[in-house]
Amino acid sequence: MQQLSGQDASFVYLETPHTPMHIGSVGIYDPATAPGGFVRFKDILSFVESRLAGARSFRQRLVRVPFDLDHPYWIEDPEFDIEFHVRHIALPKPGDWRQLCIQVARLHARPMDLTKPLWEFTIVEGLDNVEGLPPGCFALVSKVHHAAIDGMSGVEMSAAVHDLDASMTPPTANDDWAPEHMPKVADLLARSYFNSLVQPMRVMETIGRSLPGIARLGTQVGKGDVSIRNARPAPKTRFNGKVSGHRVWDALPFKLADIRAIKDAVPGATVNDVVLSIVGGALRAYLQGKDELPKDTMTAMAPISVRAEGEKAALGNLVSAMVVGLGTQIEDPLERLRFVHDEAVNSKAMTHAVGAKTLADYSQLMPSGLAGLAARLYTRVGAANAHAPVFNCVVTNVPGSRVPMYFAGARMVGMYGTGPVFDGMGLINPVYSYGDTIAISFTCDRAMMPDPEAYAAALSASFEKMKAAAVKPSAAPPVEENDNPPAAKVRARSKGAA
Repeated sequence: MQQLSGQDASFVYLETPHTPMHIGSVGIYDPATAPGGFVRFKDILSFVESRLAGARSFRQRLVRVPFDLDHPYWIEDPEFDIEFHVRHIALPKPGDWRQLCIQVARLHARPMDLTKPLWEFTIVEGLDNVEGLPPGCFALVSKVHHAAIDGMSGVEMSAAVHDLDASMTPPTANDDWAPEHMPKVADLLARSYFNSLVQPMRVMETIGRSLPGIARLGTQVGKGDVSIRNARPAPKTRFNGKVSGHRVWDALPFKLADIRAIKDAVPGATVNDVVLSIVGGALRAYLQGKDELPKDTMTAMAPISVRAEGEKAALGNLVSAMVVGLGTQIEDPLERLRFVHDEAVNSKAMTHAVGAKTLADYSQLMPSGLAGLAARLYTRVGAANAHAPVFNCVVTNVPGSRVPMYFAGARMVGMYGTGPVFDGMGLINPVYSYGDTIAISFTCDRAMMPDPEAYAAALSASFEKMKAAAVKPSAAPPVEENDNPPAAKVRARSKGAA
């Protein structure tokens, strides 16, 4: 048995029928590279089963302590059944992108069974009318509970079911997995009692580790090296209230080379800064279209991994976070990028001053029973509608493979992300990179965003405006006073000036 950390357990406590707390991905695959040029569902089932030893999350289930007196435990599931976790559906004709988006949103909106290992794979066939995809492609829609993985450990889980070629070479390591017996209630209560005895020491230890960082932050603020402006509350928007049980989803891929070219237009800017600026421009346009754009900048929470090199395969979440202004009050794309870059630099400095790892450790101090009760009451009374949000949305960047990946012999041609929304935060933008592309996806409450195609169009337009602004126009050759350039050239220059 392995106990969940306070941070991992918080995702269990936050789970309600309207706020399932799982993350996931949508991979698109071309079966032309598989043996025989096609992939059968039973082949996928066998393939996944052969890779279960690659990640512990596949066969571990939760055991909750009675009355949530202590954080839950992971045990090796004595009733594990691969066919419960790997499923198979098909889109009706014509099988276009919009149909896939609707199906992904429906799958993502359904809570997972917390008495089973917390993951699901759904194979979606019938992608026959998606622009840019080869015929016969299928999608793998994955769901994994946030209590089990964060973005970085999710990459490790994904690696377990992907190969670097289409040969489907079986793993060489032996699978020595063995199920465990369900623990007795008396044993769980005894463990919770002893854990409560050492909790005061954990509190003192965490506070002691944080004091030097807090002093360091105070010194940097006093010198003017760090600003506390990021501590301001976020403006209230349509995305910051109580959520429903319905979701929308979409994703847009961009060329990584274009993102880097935009980055180079502002000294010091990063790829993450560009992505945040694109999201800021899209939110500005989307809310302007509804006459709801706030005067102050909207903000995004950006998770920061504090996972050490030796912890890459560890279960659960090892993350802290920073809050960054998105520059939604700024129309000029490059000015917005400069604003976002400055905000990100300042927010990182604040986080590093205290210590991202120390901030993450504070979640360990959360009383389990009180946390669960508070989460349920917060949802039941609709408290998210009554206070200013801490941030408006989430933008989380998950690095992917730069080389082609294969699932059951089929080559991956696209990778996108899904994420949880909850009361007070109804919009998340997962960012996945793969090969030479970087994709901005979004999951949102359907009541808050009834027109996801409008936000998708705003993301595309925001990117195009930033790309155009980043390209410096070449100097036109001087035209002599008596020159009479051809009419075609005159028209071309007129279009360029417009």
